[in-house]
Amino acid sequence: MESEAPAKDAAAAVVEIWTDGGCKPNPGPGGWSAILRFGAVEKEMSGYDPATTNNRMELTAAASALEALKKPCRVVLHTDSEYVRNGVTRWVHGWVRNNWRNAAKEPVANYELWQRLLAAAKPHQVEWRWVRGHAGDVMNERADKLATAARMSLGR
Repeated sequence: MESEAPAKDAAAAVVEIWTDGGCKPNPGPGGWSAILRFGAVEKEMSGYDPATTNNRMELTAAASALEALKKPCRVVLHTDSEYVRNGVTRWVHGWVRNNWRNAAKEPVANYELWQRLLAAAKPHQVEWRWVRGHAGDVMNERADKLATAARMSLGR
């Protein structure tokens, strides 16, 4: 019986993260956000960049959220960015193998942010979940509003 307790605790010890990022126009001023949830505790994070792209804001949101974790843990990261999810689960293996070159043998776009994201994810067990943006997912919509508010704080 005692051996079952740690397994239940381990199953419950999952941090859920919802991220979003965007620009208007793209490229242009951008904002990013992340909502981290561990049990009943939530933390909201956001930031902005006066001159950036949607993809850079999506990567920044995911990296910043993972960097905020104080110790290694299991994570379910929800993103509406297929660029982030496909990049980190599929494309990055080839990029690393090809010395950070894409299929066209050109340098990978946003290389420094991909490296930042990989470093931030390394100590954790991350499950990358894609959610359709602007489709009624309550937490994704909340992350979108936070990212938009961050961008709007630039006065644009």
